[in-house]
Amino acid sequence: MPGSKFNFKKLIKQIAIFFAILGPGIITGSVDNDAGGITTYSVAGAMYGYGLIWTLIPSFVLLLIIQEMNARMGIVTGKGLADLIRENAGVKVTFFIFIGLLFADLGNTTTEFAGVAGSMEVFGVSKYLSVPIAAFMVWILVVKGNYKIAERIFLIFSVSLLTYVISAIMGKPHWEEIGSSIIHPKIDVSTQGLAMVIGIIGTTIAPWMQFYMQSSVIEKGLKMKNYSYTLIDIVVGCVATVVVAFFIIVACASTLHENGTNIMEAKDAALALKPLAGNLASQVFAFGLFIASIFSATILPLATAFYVCEAFGFEAGIDKKWDEAKEFFSLYTGILVIAAIIILIPKAPLIKISLWSQVLNGILLPVVLICMIILVNNKKIMGVHINKPITNIIGWVATGLLIVLSSTWIILNFL
Repeated sequence: MPGSKFNFKKLIKQIAIFFAILGPGIITGSVDNDAGGITTYSVAGAMYGYGLIWTLIPSFVLLLIIQEMNARMGIVTGKGLADLIRENAGVKVTFFIFIGLLFADLGNTTTEFAGVAGSMEVFGVSKYLSVPIAAFMVWILVVKGNYKIAERIFLIFSVSLLTYVISAIMGKPHWEEIGSSIIHPKIDVSTQGLAMVIGIIGTTIAPWMQFYMQSSVIEKGLKMKNYSYTLIDIVVGCVATVVVAFFIIVACASTLHENGTNIMEAKDAALALKPLAGNLASQVFAFGLFIASIFSATILPLATAFYVCEAFGFEAGIDKKWDEAKEFFSLYTGILVIAAIIILIPKAPLIKISLWSQVLNGILLPVVLICMIILVNNKKIMGVHINKPITNIIGWVATGLLIVLSSTWIILNFL
């Protein structure tokens, strides 16, 4: 029938448009499951079993709300978040915000290379070999590649994180207990328990993510006519993020927790899985850590280079040549080199570096989110695409919650 033929063609066209737009939401969400995130989820599963899986629900809601606002602002304005902050808050305020973010992201990138080193040590590869090779490959991808190639590789990395599903299933989890923990959530009000809840929810959203998301929708050239597809991309990315986090917790809860095994980092989880769930489960977990770490070691300094250059008016973009964006590529290269060198220093204080980078993230995240919500409600900037009242209510409540969580986390760790 003519009508059905027309609908079929329309469906095919819509699917083609979606796959063309696919990328920013899924990539930004997937990078959230970096070495720090995997460590947090692993420790949560090992210490509390299935008891903290319920925290992934508010994590999903927070991530979805903030990512949507961020993408909409990038599509409407055609400007990066750093650009908008500089134009509306002034250079002095911008300078102090971005100096703090630069140091935080340097610490975060160092943590990612620690994840590369740890995961490869499970396979018997020395960090003095794995880290330089990983840093070089990451550098080549961004400096010598282009946005389309990089995005396709990033999407492959995102899909690879689903290997954690295999690790979880091999651990033979108790699905009834998992369902019960979600339906009847329990909160451990001890200092350690609260810190763990804050860590799980807080690791979902980092300051740099907001800048990368906005820059990526601009780099991709998305318009408001594509908004519905972009929203699907964001939802898929947020769901994928939470699904991966869920299976990491399940993998560690069904093996490490049930056997009373304590761990300090994600590498410990991979090693501890070997006698409990078999060599394959251990290697799959380590492979997932490697993919997540190298993925984030690419995106984190890239996001940093993007927003610093945007903030101070320098050219930025993967598709540009070195001579066209010297500051952008030099900053990206510098962050990679410094982070890799720190990891190679014997007895480097990696735990302190990771801790202080998270503290800076906790302090700066509310500042970035407040700026973002004020900007997205500015009619001169957004026109008719400002937030709806309900979105503002949820946005401010989410921001307030993150301020409380970040402040509480800092207090619990330093007082």
